[in-house]
Amino acid sequence: MSEKVSTPTKQTLAERTTADLVKAAMSGWLGTALEFMDFQLYSLAAALVFSELFFPKGNPGIAVVSAMAIYGVGYVARPIGAWYFGRLGDRIGRKKVLYITIALMGVATTLIGFLPTYQQIGLFAPILLVLLRLIQGFGAGAEIAGASVMLAEYAPPRRRGIISSLVALGTNSGTLFASLVWFLLVQFTSEQQLIDWGWRIPFVGSVLVMALAVYIRLHLKETPVFEATQEELLEVYDRPLPKAGDGDAHAVAKPIAKPTERISVKAFLAASALRFGQSGNSGMVQTYLVSFLAVNLLFSKAVATQIVIYSSILGFLTVPLVGMLGDRFGRRTVYRAITAIGMVVIVPCFLGIVHGVGTHTVPTKVDGKIVEYFDQPALWFYISYILLHNLTVLAFFSLENITMAEMFGGQRRYEALALSKELPNLLTAGFGPLVAAWLVTLFSGSWIPLACLMFFYTGTTLVAALVMPEVTDRDLTEPKDAM
Repeated sequence: MSEKVSTPTKQTLAERTTADLVKAAMSGWLGTALEFMDFQLYSLAAALVFSELFFPKGNPGIAVVSAMAIYGVGYVARPIGAWYFGRLGDRIGRKKVLYITIALMGVATTLIGFLPTYQQIGLFAPILLVLLRLIQGFGAGAEIAGASVMLAEYAPPRRRGIISSLVALGTNSGTLFASLVWFLLVQFTSEQQLIDWGWRIPFVGSVLVMALAVYIRLHLKETPVFEATQEELLEVYDRPLPKAGDGDAHAVAKPIAKPTERISVKAFLAASALRFGQSGNSGMVQTYLVSFLAVNLLFSKAVATQIVIYSSILGFLTVPLVGMLGDRFGRRTVYRAITAIGMVVIVPCFLGIVHGVGTHTVPTKVDGKIVEYFDQPALWFYISYILLHNLTVLAFFSLENITMAEMFGGQRRYEALALSKELPNLLTAGFGPLVAAWLVTLFSGSWIPLACLMFFYTGTTLVAALVMPEVTDRDLTEPKDAM
């Protein structure tokens, strides 16, 4: 018989078995993995091949900026999806909404693999790519927030950090899988084969992850916290229509479902600032920096994908460790320590990256010209990237999901969490790489604008960590926000 997992709070919650908790964890992990697999598939494709596939030939720098712009377009739809599905998730439940979001993301990602190129249909190629990115973004806007809420509301106190870190491991798994697939493609296909058909393989293959996630979510129970909090709103949501002759001639329709608590502005701003740093650094390190390595520092495409793989593998240790530290010492304390360390390492890590190119090169034909790419960087190059990625992206994300879930009250947690994730995400991860590409072009390929952007992003999160209350193991059935 399965061991019972109870969640002691002020209210008596429905019990869920260990098997139920495992299903919830697998559901959140797979959904987040698919979202970040799409994230990394597109970011690597934009850096490596999309500039040649979906845009007219010309200035390669401008083509990369255009590819990053379409990458950013997907983030425009995310806040809309966050608002729509977040409200729906607070009304009808987390499980039902997560089933819809995974299907939208998975179908759009798969269809990218079937798109015709610019050479085949001209301007319709980037237009179709934009359309699919918008669909992806609409579904993804509430996916990671829903997974965070699901695990937070399933997990028992004192273990929420380590269990919720599985969402962050999902991002790491998706990043690793996408990077590994691209690395194998770069290694075992020629440049022409990669352009002709190789790039389609990872997008089409993503349908397998979607199918498994959908299957698990079909057999998933609703969170006990959602069931408990909905009892308080049942009269507001499901009050029957008055019958003729009941003496209430003005009541002509069922009342609109509205929670009694508003989203706190203070809590929303604090949570948004926590997200701002993580998503901004992610856009720099996992998206634009890959392109910067290949285009500006002339690293080989194999090195540019390989380094993300190495760093993501180490992240399987970093992410749960930070989650456990948050359970042990409190979210606020660990947040303050990680952000302060992150501020210190930014410049040394960039110096290690740009001065670690090595001396060995491999000739590669690009647009009819032979270009010498560095393919054996120094050890400190790898150490610098791995430190930057793990400290300023993965560690932040491990803390972020549970901290933001505990920041908000039970009545509007999904909506508030989704919006506080996706509005900053639009500015940073969505258009941050585009701004970075523009600044690097403006400053003649310098790394200094990238470091300045990361200082700004990380500093914003540090300020939020200094002013936020401690929310570790807060009662999640509490309707009010923590601030």
